[in-house]
Amino acid sequence: MSDPLRVLILCTGNSARSQMAEGLLRARGGERFAVFSAGSAPSGSVHPGAIAAMADLGLDIRAHRSKSLLEFIGQPFDYVLTVCDRAAEACPIFPGGGRRVHHNFTDPAAAPPEEQAAVFARVRDEIALWLGELFGV
Repeated sequence: MSDPLRVLILCTGNSARSQMAEGLLRARGGERFAVFSAGSAPSGSVHPGAIAAMADLGLDIRAHRSKSLLEFIGQPFDYVLTVCDRAAEACPIFPGGGRRVHHNFTDPAAAPPEEQAAVFARVRDEIALWLGELFGV
């Protein structure tokens, strides 16, 4: 078997969108991928709404942690995915190469509290479709 594709998923806070993308690609891509996520300004925690939205699919991301993209500087990646415009602007070129792919997803944490669960689920599903189009997972 060939080496797994190394994928880094970047967002601003690394608390919601990038965490859900990491969990989805790990679960659906299996050994084909080595998946990591990070933030340009990490929040320090994974949003409870992201954890709940992933749990609805039977995926547990409670052990994930919010990380700085600085942890990954100098590491080689086949793909660097940005899932919010602010991360794409903060990190227009990532040292370590890789094909750059960007898609701006709505920040579910910015939704009013009474709408957050639905927005987290919608954004999770949009990310899943996007990853499916990109990688066939």
